Amino acid sequence: MSHDAFRYDDRGSVPQMHATTILMVRKGGCVVVGGDGQVSLGQTIVKGNARKVRRLAKGAVIGGFAGATADAFTLFERLEAKLEQYPGQLTRACVELTKDWRTDRYLRRLEAMMVVADKEVSLLLSGSGDVLEPESGVMAIGSGGNYALAAARALEDTDLDAEAIVRKAMAIAAEICVYTNGNLVIEALDQG
Repeated sequence: MSHDAFRYDDRGSVPQMHATTILMVRKGGCVVVGGDGQVSLGQTIVKGNARKVRRLAKGAVIGGFAGATADAFTLFERLEAKLEQYPGQLTRACVELTKDWRTDRYLRRLEAMMVVADKEVSLLLSGSGDVLEPESGVMAIGSGGNYALAAARALEDTDLDAEAIVRKAMAIAAEICVYTNGNLVIEALDQG
């Protein structure tokens, strides 16, 4: 059994759901976040249509997660609260969330990563305190993230728009990564 497919809790006995692909592309005045729907437990597909990409802040922010589902929902709730505390300030809300994530005893144990974007900025968040903005308009996380990232970067200089790049790159990742499927959830924001 692949150890990359799931992780055990602190007792070393309970497997947690783990693995996915989330891709963000910013191009032509539009930002698009797409995620697959597969949830795996070890070598078993438990669900094929999970929704790992969501809108936050009354639709002004898009977020996608990779990692343990319950952990990701906790982080979405915390980020939503930070966005209410700092309206229109995605970067500040994310920095404050990652500060809590690193210092709060409960949050420190969460195993997830997030990609978030609004009309102006795109960020990757992790429990190690990372709040990273991509150099180019593309970033990805999850087990199939590197495949989707490579495909999207190759397609970035084509005539395809952001959504078409996400769809094509996610299809490529699904063909390569066994923990990624073709059931996509895609959300987009126009900068205008």
